[in-house]
This record gives sequence, C-alpha cells and structure tokens, in this order.
Amino acid sequence: MKIAVLGMGLLGSEIALRLKRQGHEVIGWNRSTERAESARQRGLNVAASAWEAIEAAEMTLLLLSDARAILDTLFEQGDADALAGRILVQMGTIAPRESREIADHVAAQGGEYLEAPVLGSLPEAREGSLILMAGGDPDLYERCLPVFRDLSRDPRLIGEVGQGATLKLAMNQLIAGLTATFSLSLGLVRREGLEVETFMELLRASALHAKTFDKKLDKYLAHDYGSANFPLKHLHKDVALFRRVAEEGGLDTRMIEAIESGCLQAEGMGYADADYSALYEALAPRRTEED
Repeated sequence: MKIAVLGMGLLGSEIALRLKRQGHEVIGWNRSTERAESARQRGLNVAASAWEAIEAAEMTLLLLSDARAILDTLFEQGDADALAGRILVQMGTIAPRESREIADHVAAQGGEYLEAPVLGSLPEAREGSLILMAGGDPDLYERCLPVFRDLSRDPRLIGEVGQGATLKLAMNQLIAGLTATFSLSLGLVRREGLEVETFMELLRASALHAKTFDKKLDKYLAHDYGSANFPLKHLHKDVALFRRVAEEGGLDTRMIEAIESGCLQAEGMGYADADYSALYEALAPRRTEED
C-alpha cells in the first residue's frame, strides 16, 4: 500500500521505516527541513509538501506535534474538497474534542478519518509492537487493519472518534504519575542512605511494582537522561493537555498540576530534550554526589 506519513519526528520516522520494511511504499513529509533531511538520509522518500505526500498515497498517517499543527497543515488553504476520497489516520496525542473537530473537517472535505494513537516508543515502533487504540467507523478500521497489524501485535478498536484519544491521554497521564511517584520514593530512599537494590527487591516482590521503574532506574542513579525516546518536553505537553481535558470533565487536577510544575522546573534546569525520567531531577534534587 502507498502510505504517507506526515511528521518525521522520533516516532513518525520510525513508523515510516517500519512500514517500509514491511513492504509498503512510504512517502514522508515534515514541516522542518532538518528532520525531513534526516529522514531522507535514513532512506525514506520525502515529499516537498504535505499535499504532495497526501496525493501520492492511499492512506495518510498523521504524526504531527499537536492538533494545531494538524489544522494548519491540512486546512489552512481552505480547499473545500482537498481531502475528497482520502483516508487520514491521526496517531498522535490530542484531546478527544480536538479529534472530533478534525474528523468533522475531514468529512466536510469528503475524506475519511480514523484516530489510532499509539502507546510505546522507538523500540516498539521498530519491532511492530506498539499498542494501538483506534476510534472511529468500524468499516474504516477494518480497511486500515492490515497496516495497523504491521505496527501493532494487537490493534484494538476502542469505540467512536474521541474514545481512542481519551484512552491515550489516560495512558500518558500514568507515565507521568508513575515517574513522579517513583522519583519521590527513590529520592527518599537515597536521602536516608538505604541500599537502592534492597528497595527494588522488595518493590519487585510487591503489587506496587511497574516495569518502568526498572527500565529507567539506571538513568536516575547515573543522572544521565540522554538518548531520549520520549523527551521531557513531550511529556509536559501531554500532562498539560490531560489537565485541560480533565478540568473540562470536572475532575480534580491538583495532582497533575503538581507534576506539570515539576516538568516545567526540570525544563528550566536544561532537561527539555532529555528523557522524560529527568523529572526526577526536579522532584528529588541532589544535595550530595551520592543522591
């Protein structure tokens, strides 16, 4: 199948490369020339414009930074039927209301829209083991399923448009929450001079353990957050988005506001482009070399 991928960031480029390895004809596009050139150097065919990519493909995957970027890319020219007969699949993290608004815009131009945000990072994208949560028309989902199966071992249709986006936000809030609470627990353990491995052994044997704790432990201990698969600034964006959506739903957002503040502080310390686990540096700041 001919597939366009709009957004050649960390995840977008890996998804494009995965689809190419699976035998699809892939054409990419990115707003910044730097990332477009990087994708080209990795062997991807890159279009000069978003519309060149869309018109060359049977399906377009949207991996742009946020809803504003999608709206600016697809609808700023105002062509009433520019997307007629096109399939667009939104795979980033946006609000459910934003996803429904984009779906309405696409339908007004005669196109078909499905949301299919994914949970996972670069290794999962390379292996085709992303968790894919789709929302939209079941018939359209079935038509997209062969492509989804090249990216996910168990793609799921969650419900209507907006529900996949909701589930993705709920998952990303857990990334932030687990990172923040583990940072505080680990920080206290280290402050009191306890053996980290003793703490981890007991934690692993309990119902409190999450795989992410071990996955990121070395980064906390070494204070080394380079080679980011999911940078802190992206987690901050998703935390802020979750807060806004939760407030609209009448939920108490005081906890997420505190995490958002921690993200902001860590960015101010120079960790915006570092791995999101650098949130630890704001929540458990070092007082000695042993911390």
